[in-house]
Amino acid sequence: MRTLAEAPSSTFAGIRFVLTDMDGTLTYRGRLSGRTYDALERLQAAGIKVIPVTAAPAGWCDQMVRMWPVDGVIGENGGLFFRRDGAHGVMRRYWHSEADGRDIRDRLVEIGRRIEANVASARLADDQPFRLTSVAFTRSADAGAIEAITAALRAAGASVTINNLWILGWLGGYDKLAMASRVMAETYGVDIDADRDTILFCGDSNNDAPMFTFFRHSVGVSTVRSCLADLPTPPAWITEGPGGDGFVEVANALLAVRGLERRSS
Repeated sequence: MRTLAEAPSSTFAGIRFVLTDMDGTLTYRGRLSGRTYDALERLQAAGIKVIPVTAAPAGWCDQMVRMWPVDGVIGENGGLFFRRDGAHGVMRRYWHSEADGRDIRDRLVEIGRRIEANVASARLADDQPFRLTSVAFTRSADAGAIEAITAALRAAGASVTINNLWILGWLGGYDKLAMASRVMAETYGVDIDADRDTILFCGDSNNDAPMFTFFRHSVGVSTVRSCLADLPTPPAWITEGPGGDGFVEVANALLAVRGLERRSS
């Protein structure tokens, strides 16, 4: 892992897509800065498609895809993909079929209620009710509480991941990388195995591990250092700044090779 500033100017010349985590990568301490939003706009203007790949709930993803300068959003750790459709519409795709999805939502609600009732430390995430393909518990600072909730989710047959906000459970065995592969093939005609050098991934957390492992062009914002011990493969590059400031460094590196780097900070 090397600092992004060391990357030769030609390193990212072939990048056409940026897949990026959202919370802690585009945001910092829960806020999206104007600098980061501007970086998203500059990438879009340069023809580079940005697709957040996040554990965030469907409600957040709906707002992002409607109002942010992004091409689409993969949400709930791979359970769904939203893309803007016309001026105000949203195209929605899910990992599961519509029929299976209804059954899975019911099962997840039951799992969540049972764990909250039986695990003293478990508190369902209160961000909003619009979560469709996962169940999320508020992450505690207590490692024992995290372990208890994680164990209970796995005992219920759920896949589990942890980021800096939630302990997330879902049914289906997919992850961020699996849905990214499907979305890139079905929506953009890109085989990520054959064309992975056209894609850069940027992240900061444990649930980004499959993406860091797969993509040669991978960048961790500086806050990724807190979870490096848990990552099987570290990102290839690391930024100086945390969160959104780090993402701005990534955008500038991609645009510099096109002669479009930021004129002022």
